[in-house]
Amino acid sequence: MDNLFLEIAEEKMEGAIRAFEAALSKVRTGRANPTMLDGINVDYYGSPTPLNQIASISIQEGKTIVIKPFDRNSVKDVERAINMSDLGLPVQNNGELLRITVPALTEETRKGFCKDVDKMSEEAKVAVRNVRREVNDDIKKDKSIPEDLSKSYLEDVQKVTDKTIEKIEEMAKAKQKEIMTI
Repeated sequence: MDNLFLEIAEEKMEGAIRAFEAALSKVRTGRANPTMLDGINVDYYGSPTPLNQIASISIQEGKTIVIKPFDRNSVKDVERAINMSDLGLPVQNNGELLRITVPALTEETRKGFCKDVDKMSEEAKVAVRNVRREVNDDIKKDKSIPEDLSKSYLEDVQKVTDKTIEKIEEMAKAKQKEIMTI
């Protein structure tokens, strides 16, 4: 009998890692990155449309994000959407394309972002532990599983949990190192 509980735990924990990766991609590092604009929706002819579907996004000289809408009429809408987002960076509009210059981070700002990464990693670890608790509860409730097999399943789930938490910690350390690199 395969350990279906373990497969469920691994799948849900992998989802927590993906969510953590998505959150990390939005943290500024002092370098321009197109993923900073993920999640920004533009009101495009009455429907919210992801920015990367209506414009090309490129990086110039590592510090400037250049956004060129495919439709010139939507430049003002794109600018408005970026300004309304929580990006907090000034947008320069020349009528055809938009430029966002990402300023260098101060030491204090870098430390603040590192604290944010710590907080996000802790939230991801809590999500993983919640998955472990749910799966463990399901294992314990299933009376058709012999006691020795149940203990083995619980140990397997704990091993996957430990491995996942270790991966989250490594990702957080790597992001913090990237943030602190000038």
